[in-house]
Parts: sequence; C-alpha cells; structure tokens
Amino acid sequence: MKNLFDVALADQVKQRIDSLRIDSEQQWGKMSVAQTIAHCASGLQMALGDIRPPRALMGRLIGSAIKPKVVGNDDPLRRNSPTVRELVIRGERNLDAERVRLCSLIDKFVSGGPSVCTTHPHPFFGLLTPAEWAVLMYKHLDHHLRQFGV
Repeated sequence: MKNLFDVALADQVKQRIDSLRIDSEQQWGKMSVAQTIAHCASGLQMALGDIRPPRALMGRLIGSAIKPKVVGNDDPLRRNSPTVRELVIRGERNLDAERVRLCSLIDKFVSGGPSVCTTHPHPFFGLLTPAEWAVLMYKHLDHHLRQFGV
C-alpha cells in the first residue's frame, strides 16, 4: 500500500506540493489552497503527536469499523470527506510559508520512520499503528493535492 514512509513517494508528494499556485483551481471543499496546505501540515503534526485533538463522539461510535476501509487499501479518500474540527484552518495563510512548513514536516515524518508516530489516538479512527498513520498521511495529502488538480 502507498504510504508516507516511502521516500520516493514522499518526494513525489513534495513535487506536487511545489506545483501548487495561489490560483490553483479548487475541485471541491471550502479552504483556499494556502489554508489547505496549512491543514495538511496540521494533519502531520497530529500524526507526529505535536497536536492532540480529543476523540470525537462519532469516532468513538463508528471509527473502528470505518478505519479498515480507509487505511486498509489504496483507494483515495472521497471528496468532501469530513475533517477533524481542530484541523480546519481559518484566516489567511501564506502559501509559500505553508509549503515550506509542510515539506519540512513530511521530511521529519519520513526520516523518523515509525518511531516518530504518535501513540495518541486519532480523533475519529482511534489507535493507529505507525503503518496505518503512514497510509493515512499519504492518503490525506493525496486527497488535498487532487482537490487542487495536482
């Protein structure tokens, strides 16, 4: 399965991030391209344990049943998939600064490997193994890059 621990795949993701422009056309969603890149960085910060959103009630109820359908295959995330409330970005962001921050977090995740993944539960899916975090982080980045056509 595709995952963010794969160095070559992570490099492809960073190339796609580099191709984003402030006027990249949005296919779905509400956040601007700069807000979306900041949102993606927040997702990696969550995987690294830097931010720890609380478990969502809906996640506690059905997250473990949905988790294998998300992290157990290479199917892309669906358009307009729900997001963790704490990761929604409001206010203006600088695309270049957010791009640098996101690529730095990708490098930290890739170079650290499984040991850098948090043991704190995901707010929706609950406990994830490092391999599941790596699949989810790739899918999350791919989802938002596809959102802007790259």
